[in-house]
Amino acid sequence: MIIHSALYLISSPEVFACPKPDLPEYAFIGRSNVGKSSLINMITNNKGLAKTSSTPGKTQLINHFIINNEWYLADLPGYGFAKTAKTNRDKWEKMIKDYLLKRPNLLSTFVLIDSRIEPQQMDIDFIEWLGLQKLPFVLVFTKKDKLSRGELTHNLDVYKKRLLQNWETLPITFTVSAKQTEDKTELLQFIEETNKLFKI
Repeated sequence: MIIHSALYLISSPEVFACPKPDLPEYAFIGRSNVGKSSLINMITNNKGLAKTSSTPGKTQLINHFIINNEWYLADLPGYGFAKTAKTNRDKWEKMIKDYLLKRPNLLSTFVLIDSRIEPQQMDIDFIEWLGLQKLPFVLVFTKKDKLSRGELTHNLDVYKKRLLQNWETLPITFTVSAKQTEDKTELLQFIEETNKLFKI
């Protein structure tokens, strides 16, 4: 898939304010500061599409973008270390879960994980929640450029062993760096193939 256009559409405080579910959709989510905005910008060939910030918790709404006029990309608030009141975090969590459970055109959720660190319970809990809800998702390990090949392999093995404690089979997994544009090929290929499953 070649990206010809990527446009911002709307920021929504709840699922019912999102665009009409008439196109296939993919959500991007991860712990705060996982590199989500940078990855979205790399995938879409638009450095300013998703707003990047050194401050965790920058994304606070469901941000929708339309790609090639063919599919939606939804940038969801990060979970974890956002510097905001607990009431806000609770509100975001409800908004995210409502969106994931009620968005009819959502074909898959890209769960971003920092490849440099050991498995975090917050990520494990979210992945297991997705599994229990039978929601389709893939794992995207980010910032692989910060590791040697051996370190990356070791960290992925640790993560897989952790997941296999509760999972019989592992979800589809990608490893990416926002600085290595060739990494988007596999992600876009997955989206292109999955788009074929969409039915209005």
